[in-house]
Amino acid sequence: MTSSSSPARGVLIAFAAYAVFAFSDASIKILHGSIPAYEIAFIGSLFGTAALPFIKAKDDSWWDVVRSTNRTLWLLRFVCGAVGAIASIIAFTLLPMAEAFCLLFLLPSFVTILSVIFLKEDVRWQRWAAVFVGFAGVLVVLRPGFRELSAGHLAAAIGGLTAAISIVVLRKMGPAEKRLSLYGAALIGTLIVSGCLMLNQMVLPTPRQWLFLASYGLLGAAGNILLMTAARIAPANLVAPPQYSQMLWAIAFGYLIFDDTIDLPMAGGILLIICSGLLTLARERKRGTPLPRAVVSTDNQAPLATSIEPGEASSPKA
Repeated sequence: MTSSSSPARGVLIAFAAYAVFAFSDASIKILHGSIPAYEIAFIGSLFGTAALPFIKAKDDSWWDVVRSTNRTLWLLRFVCGAVGAIASIIAFTLLPMAEAFCLLFLLPSFVTILSVIFLKEDVRWQRWAAVFVGFAGVLVVLRPGFRELSAGHLAAAIGGLTAAISIVVLRKMGPAEKRLSLYGAALIGTLIVSGCLMLNQMVLPTPRQWLFLASYGLLGAAGNILLMTAARIAPANLVAPPQYSQMLWAIAFGYLIFDDTIDLPMAGGILLIICSGLLTLARERKRGTPLPRAVVSTDNQAPLATSIEPGEASSPKA
């Protein structure tokens, strides 16, 4: 294989990964809230363990799932993984898919703000301009005061924020952290938190519901594996932009399956949010922000990608 063909192949695999994530998210929406969000997160995480053998390196121990170079930050990722998974499920349950993605795609803007606050990064006007463009796009989509906002909108914003916190945590941890530990923190967090929360509200899934629960978890795991493969053979700055192809899948699913509609203001807002993310990505590429070596395979070493845990807005999946 030539060196020029490898990046192209990596980009194609990235497109496939984000398509798989979109199908995983659609599986949540097809359930129409018939299964509590906590239970979906728990079952999805159980199926998400299927990715562990592919994430484990040859010199890793299975105990590395719970080991860390920084226990405090590991626990923060533990919490963010659980909250992000549950919030994203609520968002996709209550909102049209395209609208949920709009808010989840605020991730780059949240990363910029949190990087200034917690990492003391020097952010120049170009990145701040991208932040303002992103938030302007959200205002155009939501039109507060002209339409009713719901818990789904809040959940989507929380999903984007927790994913951004995970990215900042990864940058803070540095290159020593193993990807098995990074994945394990969010996976175990989702299993424990959602498992405890669902005890008072459990529903026995029907065979049809089990099919979509399995689809949600297994497709999420498959998307993670594809994304790791893409990141190994193509530069991170090429792997991240295809993430926005999820919006096309969301629009298609909304039209063909869920009877969702997109009006002109929403289309304009979506375009602004995508432009904001791409502008941020371009600036991050120039800065060459260092991330843990594990993240090269799991988070694309790019500001648009979230961590690769089950249910975490696969969407900007992380």
